[in-house]
Formats: sequence, C-alpha cells, structure tokens
Amino acid sequence: TKITLIWSGIYNSNSGINETNQFIAAESITKDLNPVHGSIQKLLNRETQLLMFCEDRILRAVTNKDALYSAAGNPQLIASNAVIGDATPYQGEFGVSTNPESVASTPYHVYFSDAARGTVCSLSSEGIVPISDKGMADYFADTFTPETWQSIGAYDERKDEYNLTIKKKYLGWFNHQIEPTESLTVTYSRP
Repeated sequence: TKITLIWSGIYNSNSGINETNQFIAAESITKDLNPVHGSIQKLLNRETQLLMFCEDRILRAVTNKDALYSAAGNPQLIASNAVIGDATPYQGEFGVSTNPESVASTPYHVYFSDAARGTVCSLSSEGIVPISDKGMADYFADTFTPETWQSIGAYDERKDEYNLTIKKKYLGWFNHQIEPTESLTVTYSRP
C-alpha cells in the first residue's frame, strides 16, 4: 500500500489567485511516505513543520524546505520549492493507532494516545515522552483493549490538563450488535 500526500495550487489573497481546486499532475504536488508506518490518521501544522500522526509512528517534515544530507549523514536544511520536505520519524515506537481523536494540542505540547501499544504520550521539542509510564503503565496497558472504540482527547487550558476519555464497545451475545457499554475519563497534569 502506498501512502501519498497531495496538495493543490496556491491561494493568494493579495492578487486574487485561487488555485485550491487545481491538482495539476504535471507539477510536483505529491509526497510519498513509507507505508511501514501505517496510514496517516491526522496532520498537524506546527510553525514550519508538518506533524503526521500515523498508526505506528509519528513523523515530522519541514514545509517549503528540504534536507540535503552530507556524506556523514547529517541533514542540512536548504530552501526549496518542495511544499513538504524530508519526512523524519520521531524517536520511539509510538503512533496514534486509529484514534486521531485523541490528539490535543497546546502551544508547547501535543498529547495523544496509542491504544495499540497501551500508552499515552506527550510530544514536545524534546521528542515523544510516554507520560503513561509515570506510574500508570500497567493501567493503560490493561485499559486499552481490542474493545477500545474511541479515545477522545481534549486540553483544558484553564486547568492546564489533558483529558482523555476512553470508550469501549462490546459485542452483545444475545443480539450480535456492537453496543457502547463502558466509558472512563483520565486526566493528566504536567508537574
């Protein structure tokens, strides 16, 4: 399976140019990603970076720039006409599973859950930190089960807290329909 991002033409309010409905195949308007990371579940713009929340990995790419690698393998940013530059995975084996609704963003942190690995994480300029490892690793490993239906994240700015509501659905033995039967909310506050 191939994973490709595609973008349209530009919108310029000063000149009145609106090409957002044009996808001209002759122009370089796509970016292919490694399918080993799973499908893209959510995109998030952070200043000059595009964050790509895939099922099994979190990737970042610079926008309107690209990376030129030296012989030693060190990247150097260069100006480019590429809309999306080199996509680089963050350290750690974390993704967003199939729960993009768990992503909540603040100016300095992005919180998300990874139900497939039983973790809740924080992404900042230092990278990804599994915040569920702070005394709750077993709890989330047990809570995130195959019956997890939704993992809804929200950030409360007033209290400076990340709230995560986990909803589960079970297959009813008597009517063979999936029914919501359990919901719980957990809150995280940075120390």
